[in-house]
Parts: sequence; C-alpha cells; structure tokens
Amino acid sequence: MTTIPADRRTTAARNGDFVVFAVSGALIASWTSRVPDVKTLMALTPGQLGIMLLAISLGSMLGLPTAGRIAHRIGAAKTVRLGAVVSLAGLMLAGVAVQAGLSMFLVMPALFLVGLGGGVWDVAQNFEGTNVERALGKAIMPWFHAAFSGATVLAALVGAGMTALHVPLAIHLGAVSVLGLLAVWWGTAQFLPAFDDDERTTPGSTAPARSAWLEPRTLLVGLVVLAAAFAEGTANDWLAVAFVDGHGFPNALGVIALAVFLTFMTAGRILGTSLLDRYGRVPVLRILFGAALIGCLMVVFGDAWVALAGTAVWGVGASLGFPVGMSAAADDPARAPMRLSVVTTIGYGAFLAGPPLLGFLGDHFGVLRALLVVGAISLVALAVVPAARPLQKAEATSRSV
Repeated sequence: MTTIPADRRTTAARNGDFVVFAVSGALIASWTSRVPDVKTLMALTPGQLGIMLLAISLGSMLGLPTAGRIAHRIGAAKTVRLGAVVSLAGLMLAGVAVQAGLSMFLVMPALFLVGLGGGVWDVAQNFEGTNVERALGKAIMPWFHAAFSGATVLAALVGAGMTALHVPLAIHLGAVSVLGLLAVWWGTAQFLPAFDDDERTTPGSTAPARSAWLEPRTLLVGLVVLAAAFAEGTANDWLAVAFVDGHGFPNALGVIALAVFLTFMTAGRILGTSLLDRYGRVPVLRILFGAALIGCLMVVFGDAWVALAGTAVWGVGASLGFPVGMSAAADDPARAPMRLSVVTTIGYGAFLAGPPLLGFLGDHFGVLRALLVVGAISLVALAVVPAARPLQKAEATSRSV
C-alpha cells in the first residue's frame, strides 16, 4: 500500500476543507437569497418571519454542543457528512413546504433540520480547519471562511437569478441540496486521516479536564465571535428584506445588495491574513468592528446609493471576527477542541437571538431601523477584542490547568 507524503496529505485536506466550507456557505445563501420570496409567498410580517427563522437557530444551538461528542465517536469526516445529510435534507423539505403553501409552523421543522445539521457540520469543519492550520504551520482559517463567504456570493447571485426568472423554490433548493451533498462527500474524503483515527489521542489529553466554560478569555473570545456572527448573520437574514422594505428595491435588487455585502466580506477574508500577520489580531479587529458600525449607519441613514456602499463597508467590517476567533480559541492545541466548541456555541447565540430580535424591532420600527442593533453590538466588541491576542506558550500552559 502506497503511503501518501505528509505534505501532499495536508494539501489534500486543505482542499477538502475549502470545498466543505464552500458548500456550507452556499447552503445558507441559497436559503437567504430566497427569504424575500418566502416572505411574499407566505404573506408573513417581519415578526412572523423572525419567528420562522428562529427554527434554524434553535436547531443550530442543539447541534453545536453535541458536535464534539459525535466527532469523537465517528470522526470529523463522518460528522460533517452526517450534518450535511440532515441540513441539506431540511433545505430541500423547506423549499417543498413553502412552494406547497404550507403554514409557517409546518415549514419550521424543515428549517430546524437545516440548523441542526448545520451546527454539527460547522463545528466539525472548524476542528478540521485548525488541524490543517497547525499542520501547515501558518494562518489559513480566514481563507477557509473566505471560501464559505465566497460561495455565499455565488449562491446569492444564483438566488437573485432564480428570483428574477421565477424559478420555484422547490426546484432551486432541491438542486442545491443534491449537488451540495455530492461535493461534501468528495471534500470529506480528503480530510486528515488522524482526525478520523479512533486510536488518536488529543495532544495534551493528560491535562486536568477543566471546563472551558469557566475560562474568562474563552468567554470573551466567544463574545467577539458573537458580535461578528451577529453582523454577518443579520445581513444574511435581513439585508435583502431591509433594502426591499426600507429603500424600495425590487426583490431581485435587494438580493444584489446582499451579494455586495458578501463580496466585500469575502475580499476582507482573503486579504486580511496578511494584515493579521503584519499588525496583529487586536488592531485589525478594532478597525474592522469600527467599519461594521460605520457601514451599518450608512445602510440605515443613507440614500439608496450610500446604503449600497454601506453594505460594502459593513461586509469588510464583518469579515475577520469569526475566523480570528476560531484561531484564538485554538491557540493552545491541548485545549483547542473544548474551547472551539464553547466559542462556536456562544457565537451562534447571535443566530438564536438575531432573527426574533430583528423581527420584533422590525414590527415596531421597520426592518431598516432595526439594523442599528448591529452597530450597538459592534461597540461592545470593540471593548473586548484584546481577549483575542495570541497566547504565549507559557500562558497557554497556565490556562490549561
């Protein structure tokens, strides 16, 4: 049997993780690009839409804390595959349910599956990403997340086209589900064998099993990720609707505003790695969260063209908080899995709170004005970004006991 050289194996694993991240981004954007159509077809108010979208968040919050235990039993590749099957099946069922004219309460179980599988999938792909990053010996997590957001750009543009051509949701989302599952199967086949090895022991596993939920730095890094996730998730769920309802854009052009946001977020992730290497995590994150605040204000208070430019500023501002938070959580390899699980769970709290909060505020003040919450949370993030500075080796050891 031929042994694959370590460098080729790591390169293959990197490529596989790129594909897996990209498909997860395409799944989300395929759904969010059709949210204005869903709102119209189902005649939902902003509050009702927020409640329905809450089903995705509830599923994610159940999947995220259990993902680590599942991966420990069956490995990273199988965990991602399990999450993908559940999530993509939910996406297909949601499209069928909306197209069939079912009530929101019958669509919500399908959306719950989207979130449940997505939560399991997300933690497992990030665990694999940190393993690849360590194997390569250089920062690459922002690039994985760039693959995610780049795929959301393409999927959002496809969604805009589907809307303009009046393609039924069931056909659009069904095709995404089938193609996505095939791509995930190929990508996970490239994962590092060590991650799927039942005999593998986690580095530093002899350290006392202190709960990562009791570590102040981990919780603060989680808050940074939560703010970034809220800025990103709010745009995904509500930006197109805000431009349609608040700026009078047609549905298809509302999706184009979302695509602008996603394009600039992707660019920020691709170009941000060199900035992180040159200036460090804390200065870069401070500038970016400030940009998220400014972009939000431009979207809410500017005219149509200023608002469209604001989506670009907002997208850059939201670009690095999530991947940098993942890297910060994994600074100490001995504690990386536990800390990643905690930070990811906290971060995804934004997706739990975001839809109903924005929906409630949208009912009372309009969806466009409700986006100001993003600016407020970005201010909180500016105060806690020092927690993301890299741990020194001695400091990491002391925090592990």
